[in-house]
Amino acid sequence: MLGLLHSIEIAVGATCLGLLIGTCGAYGKLYGGPVVRDLLAVYTTVVRAVPELVLILLLYYAGTDLINQLLTAMGYPRIDISGLAAGIAVLGFVQGAYSTEVIRGAILAIPQGQIEAARAYGMSPGLLLRRITLPAMLPFAIPGLANLWLIATKDTALLAVVGFFELALATRQAAGVTKAYFTFYVAAGALYLMLSLFSNVILGRIEAWSRRGMPSVKEAR
Repeated sequence: MLGLLHSIEIAVGATCLGLLIGTCGAYGKLYGGPVVRDLLAVYTTVVRAVPELVLILLLYYAGTDLINQLLTAMGYPRIDISGLAAGIAVLGFVQGAYSTEVIRGAILAIPQGQIEAARAYGMSPGLLLRRITLPAMLPFAIPGLANLWLIATKDTALLAVVGFFELALATRQAAGVTKAYFTFYVAAGALYLMLSLFSNVILGRIEAWSRRGMPSVKEAR
């Protein structure tokens, strides 16, 4: 259960960080200059092309070593980076690339007349984002973002390879000590399943809230 708690903490933190990166990345791809768009295209392409396990190993070890080298060069002592913070940062970086494309597609799905009308009324970019873009894109973005959340809950298991104590590592240690492999791995699978089922209920309610006032699929027919 402690491992499950750590997995949830990492998944929540990584998803929030990924949403922040994804929102900025989507706006950069849509409205940024040529250099910004090219850099973001490289970021999303590389992250989506390289397996998550390779990225985790690279970012976890190389990233922490690079930070300590920079601190040493600046005259500061080396630090021990929290495994929780490192796990959130690594998975959040990966989630950000996928969120960028999901949010970018959701923004493109907004009828352009709404944005043009807001600009005609003289709305500032911040007000336009808060009152028009974000509320209008949510119904289009939530299914993809919900899928990314479920992926994040499972990707936390990859952090076991760097020694972070989450559900997968806790299960492996308990099964190795007791030799009750079937019992513990079935229990871990059941916990992942319950987490997914609970998430689906919450995400379904969020999606229904975001689509309030919109015609249902049955009505559209």
